[in-house]
Amino acid sequence: MSAAPSVVEEVVQRPSRDPATHTGASAIATATDLAAAFAEDSARRDRERILPVAEVEALSASGLLAITVPVEYGGPGLGAEVLAEVVRILATGDPNVAQVPHSHFVYVNALVEQGSEQQKRFLLGEVVAGKRFGNAQSEIRSRHVREHATTLRPDPDRPGDWVLDGEKGYATGAYLAHWIPVLAHLGEGGPLAVAWVERHAGGVTVIDDWDGLGQRTTASGTVRLEGVRVAADRVTSYHLTFERPQVYGAFAQLLHAAIDAGIARAAVREAAAFVTTSSRPYPDALALYDTEGAADDPLVVQAFGEVELQVRAAEALVAEAGRAVDRARADLTAETAAEASLAVAAARASTTAASLEASSRLFEVAGTRSALRGLGLDRHWRNARTHTLHDPAAWKVHHLGRHAIDGTPPPNHGQI
Repeated sequence: MSAAPSVVEEVVQRPSRDPATHTGASAIATATDLAAAFAEDSARRDRERILPVAEVEALSASGLLAITVPVEYGGPGLGAEVLAEVVRILATGDPNVAQVPHSHFVYVNALVEQGSEQQKRFLLGEVVAGKRFGNAQSEIRSRHVREHATTLRPDPDRPGDWVLDGEKGYATGAYLAHWIPVLAHLGEGGPLAVAWVERHAGGVTVIDDWDGLGQRTTASGTVRLEGVRVAADRVTSYHLTFERPQVYGAFAQLLHAAIDAGIARAAVREAAAFVTTSSRPYPDALALYDTEGAADDPLVVQAFGEVELQVRAAEALVAEAGRAVDRARADLTAETAAEASLAVAAARASTTAASLEASSRLFEVAGTRSALRGLGLDRHWRNARTHTLHDPAAWKVHHLGRHAIDGTPPPNHGQI
């Protein structure tokens, strides 16, 4: 007798959905359904470092990975506010699964802004068909995140085409991708461009060597590029992104904030479940307040209220930041782009604090039993601490402070 299918297997076996049929409401409902399925085994995947292959396939089949594709290219053209909520909800189920397509959405956005008509027709068509974009952007050996050695050099055998060489790290999404956008110089010391290479093309090696203390199943490892042939029509510009007002950076940072907000909410939810089912009341609470359980301890209730307040504020700032990005896209000027970046900076700083606080105070309210390794409750803090290291929250606060003092706009780059 065969075993009953898991929750995720049941989701994966559903017919693929046409992304064009999604509305904001249906995308959020679908994300809620998926998040519940992803949560079922998230602790075991973290403990045993099982990559979320089936979960990512379920995302593709759901049509959610194409919800930002414009209508004219086969998608529903949903905005940043909806996407941020979708990502936040997914992260409440498993923030690893939510982070895997982060760069997918960022590069869909970049392609819409920078790609030629032919490139958009083909690559966005791939997304609508369920294909996934990865990421090969950061370099481990560079001095900082905006320094790159990876280079596209002219192909001696095919005039007009290129040969790509380099090594990238923190390549979240690449291991489970169909296409890998690679950030590289166009010629020796030339401007930065994006080379779109197929995951299994000759010369492309993706190594699952990620060894982080949190976000353990994102497969954020290494991509090696050795003599990879890249056709001329598989290269899009990148440097031009920051020569004009843009929300490229704000969009990317918004999704990071949404993931952290999801981690915070998951920590509160799991702490509440533990306190109401497993925690023992403190003797003083029994003696002084005649409580029936740990969940009735007034100090525990107060702690939950404080954390809930912080998490709700973070969630509200994420929603407002999504609206600010959408407003800027509808009327893109230096002023609206700056307002979007500042709104996202506020959300990013707030969700950083909320995710770390909620995932830490989880143990304070749940008690000694919650520290048992087999429960895996520590994964919330490890996930929060790892993911919030992407960009220092202190710099978000700094740019907010400068603007508050004298109206100085934030810098025009991809980290804010």
